[in-house]
Amino acid sequence: MLSIETNQESGKKFLLPNFNGSPNQSLLPLTSTVNHENRLIIGGCDVTTLVERFGSPLYIVDEETLRSTCRQYREAFEKYYPGESLLIYASKAWSCMALCNIIASEGFGFDVVSAGELYTTLQALFHSGLSYSDNSDKIYLHGNNKSLSELNLAIDNNCTIVVDNWFELETLAKIAQTSNKKICILLRFTPGIECHTHEYIKTGHIDSKFGFDPNDLEAVFTFVSNNSAIECKGIHAHIGSQIFECKPHQDLAGVLVDWMKKAVAYGLPIKELNVGGGLGIRYTESDDPPSIDEWAKGICTAVVAACKETGLPQPKLIAEPGRSLIGTSCVTAYTIGSRKVVPGIRTYIAVDGGMSDNPRPITYQSEYLAVIANRMAAELEETVTVAGKHCESGDVLIQDIKLPVTKPGDILVVMATGAYNYSMASNYNRLPNPAAVLVNQGEANLIIKRESLEDLIYQDLLPERLVK
Repeated sequence: MLSIETNQESGKKFLLPNFNGSPNQSLLPLTSTVNHENRLIIGGCDVTTLVERFGSPLYIVDEETLRSTCRQYREAFEKYYPGESLLIYASKAWSCMALCNIIASEGFGFDVVSAGELYTTLQALFHSGLSYSDNSDKIYLHGNNKSLSELNLAIDNNCTIVVDNWFELETLAKIAQTSNKKICILLRFTPGIECHTHEYIKTGHIDSKFGFDPNDLEAVFTFVSNNSAIECKGIHAHIGSQIFECKPHQDLAGVLVDWMKKAVAYGLPIKELNVGGGLGIRYTESDDPPSIDEWAKGICTAVVAACKETGLPQPKLIAEPGRSLIGTSCVTAYTIGSRKVVPGIRTYIAVDGGMSDNPRPITYQSEYLAVIANRMAAELEETVTVAGKHCESGDVLIQDIKLPVTKPGDILVVMATGAYNYSMASNYNRLPNPAAVLVNQGEANLIIKRESLEDLIYQDLLPERLVK
């Protein structure tokens, strides 16, 4: 069978062999095909049938795409970096037990930013028999305002803490003084490289809520070197998200190695450099992100060159892919309902979800593409705006997209919804959160149950004086 891509400008459809390139450059999951009834198939499962079985909106995760993405990252770093390396999943993109299980089984560690993400990861590892004996090598806690309970949970589970600011560093020093527990940390600095989709600028430092200011470099190193109970393993920096260029990360490598050299001069046993994540994915046909291989090659070779120039040994190199790991593995299927025609202006078609299951368009003006899963071969005859069902005029998923003439009951599939869709979902208008299924070789397994109406009021309480 053949996969399908659609040129949204011309309305023409192209049947192509299954995609064999970098998953972050694909619009649909790698296993996407079209059957003889012109219906979209993902992971060997008919999307229309999945909606009939599990309802909609429905997140559909293709296991093969996710595993392939993990393997491409791991193999690229093994190929281009002669030293030790580790890929860790930025689980803020989407944290749930099934995904954590799969990603861990592919040799990844985890970047978590809350007690909830840490707990989810630990539970997924425990129940899958993949528990790490020393989490300091695999789980890293991020965040610019970690609570005391979050810090203690990370310390109790031997996680590495990525220290973001003076308040946190001083808090950890106090914890270290009153306990006999080993506290492993990375120091996060703002690197002075601001990255956007197609451009970046270098400044003395960036106006960001994350990380120590580079001007504090020597003071931070002095403080840590005077607190022997804290083991500073390395340095971390992150320059942005949805990045379409390689050079900013190559520049970052030079900055980090320079900081490593300064840290070593203070007697700190710096062995790890964490370059963050940020590689972009293809949301629209005009998007052109680098491949995973190209991105990894640029970073690895830059770190090797910088270490050679400074005479430092090659550190353990860590990267934190999130969006580019999970984004194109997932689509969201909706059922089309009402239609409104504003003569001479716009035609709206409405779906049974919207900003509660995908807040990125209303939050970031993010763009997406979509297909009609039950009529993949139909001609693209009209330009419509896909609206959500929420009581909000800005609840629009896609503006001005060419689709076949639709009717109520058609299944609209929005592509590349794996990152920051479920993780940012809400119960706005008290809509239940959607279900999520994992598909692989014709099998579909529920990995997140659809919330019920009872679930929506589970945490609600009525004071006794109001009960009659």
